[in-house]
Amino acid sequence: MWHRTGYLALMDLAYLRAHPEHLPTFLTHQRIRETPVSGGSICTASRLTLDDGHSVFAKSWPEGSARPVPADFFVTEAAGLRWLREAGGAPVPEVVVALPELLALDWVEPGEPTPEAAERFGRELAATHRAGAPVFGAGWTGFIGALPQDNTPDPGPWSGWFARARLAPYLRMSVDNGALGATEAALVEEVVDRIGEFGGDEPPARVHGDLWPGNLLWGADDRVWLADPAAHGGHRETDLALLTLFGGPPHADRILAAYREAWPLADGWRERVPLHQLHLLLVHAALFGAAYREAVGNAAHTALRGVDRATVER
Repeated sequence: MWHRTGYLALMDLAYLRAHPEHLPTFLTHQRIRETPVSGGSICTASRLTLDDGHSVFAKSWPEGSARPVPADFFVTEAAGLRWLREAGGAPVPEVVVALPELLALDWVEPGEPTPEAAERFGRELAATHRAGAPVFGAGWTGFIGALPQDNTPDPGPWSGWFARARLAPYLRMSVDNGALGATEAALVEEVVDRIGEFGGDEPPARVHGDLWPGNLLWGADDRVWLADPAAHGGHRETDLALLTLFGGPPHADRILAAYREAWPLADGWRERVPLHQLHLLLVHAALFGAAYREAVGNAAHTALRGVDRATVER
């Protein structure tokens, strides 16, 4: 790779944007300073420092993995990131490179979680959701973690789509791999069968889709950035419910209060939290096995108890 002047090209941000396909070659020949960083449980990640001092976050499929990178895996994530970024709500890193074998995003300098950032994020997440989606699902192939996710466009209503596309497939996977026993499977099946009783149907929102606390980046700019989405048209309550999983994020109460001030939630949203969480818990059971058996059973049981209580009160 040479400029017409005969000098070896500099890999600065402008060059990378103009020639994204050259990034793998620069990495192979160690032309870019590469520092390993945390990239989650699936991908290998690093911070790349370009010749102009700019940094990007790069992620790739692990070398030597027993499984090849799924087709469209990184292209799908890039499409979701761009779609969320277009909403103009919660900040999303710019996609700099999207290739079949890797993804590179603008670097977000880490900062400390603050109440002010949390409140701003609550308002901005509401704006992202309000941007909406034409249908449930999306116009691109779906993934959640390393698993495929059915994004077939669906006009709804939400409840039937959620049962068909977000609960039933991962229930089958979790039963097939032995993660769930008969008791837990029966509870989830009852949730699926009674999905119309939970209420809360809304038009499709523009959702992150995998918004557990580990997919929030608290930036040095005192903003909270979205990362690693499984973006699609879905229910906004799903994003909010997933935020409270696995301990929740810092200042979770400030996030939710600011969100509800910006866009109030429908009656019964608290009782639906375990219903929405059940999706991601089933995904974890499908991926990681019986370690999530109890959590799936508890979520399904709590969801059913909530709908039974609401029925009695009515």
